[in-house]
Amino acid sequence: MINVGISAARNRRRGFFRTLLRSGSFLIGVLIVLFWVFCSLFGLQIVPYDPLAEDVLNALGPPSPVHWFGTDQLGRDIFSRVIVGSRDILTVAPLATILATVVGTVLGLLTGYFRGIVDEIVSRLIEAKMAVPSVIVALLAIVALGTSEMTVIIVIGFSFGPVIARTIRSAVLSERELDYVAAAKLRRENSAHIMFIEILPNILPPLLVEFTVRVGYAIFAVATLSFLGFGLQPPSPDWGLSISTNYSMISGGYWWTVLFDATAIASLVIGVNMLAEGLQGVLDE
Repeated sequence: MINVGISAARNRRRGFFRTLLRSGSFLIGVLIVLFWVFCSLFGLQIVPYDPLAEDVLNALGPPSPVHWFGTDQLGRDIFSRVIVGSRDILTVAPLATILATVVGTVLGLLTGYFRGIVDEIVSRLIEAKMAVPSVIVALLAIVALGTSEMTVIIVIGFSFGPVIARTIRSAVLSERELDYVAAAKLRRENSAHIMFIEILPNILPPLLVEFTVRVGYAIFAVATLSFLGFGLQPPSPDWGLSISTNYSMISGGYWWTVLFDATAIASLVIGVNMLAEGLQGVLDE
């Protein structure tokens, strides 16, 4: 009976990943995200101009065969800046989400497995944190700690961690009553082994969905902080910072100074959301 329960859990995981590879939404999302990952890794090698090079004589030039996306108010090539700018956001947002996932997973496992007083205390703390908007928390923390990539990663990571913890807690509550957990208890395995070796592998599907969704939110959070001047600093080609620097140009008709950075953010978030949609669709089958 115990062996049957363990085999069923393993077969469930294998079936999930096989079905996932047949999801059109998931595969399209993968292609979009991989495109931007490629740009972040090799952008400096493929762009036609130095993204930081200024050419004031060609400032605010419209899209043309020479400058495909036009130039900004300092004459910098926008196409080159958009391509290379993916590096910053695809470094900070995933690292922040990884931190949030680690924090949320540990909290979710503890509260879902132990229940009782541990669940009550941690859940109340999580609810108190979630009552305050994450952007407000992030701004206050960055003002106190100073502006840097590491600060942004830590702030966003700990802001999103409690949200992930609630999802993991729900998954753990379902898993803790299954046969394979009972088998581990009969073998006198300790609580850490049961949580991280027995239960954690079996909640990977919802954890992957939550991670993917939070990457999209983290991208917006990083771009928002940069736009407000609390993220990456000039002359970085970061997308949010570029929009902040050039958005006043829109009123003068220089739409290209903002459009392509905004489109880049939107396309990356759409790709990430399609990944999450594909994952969720497989889970719901």
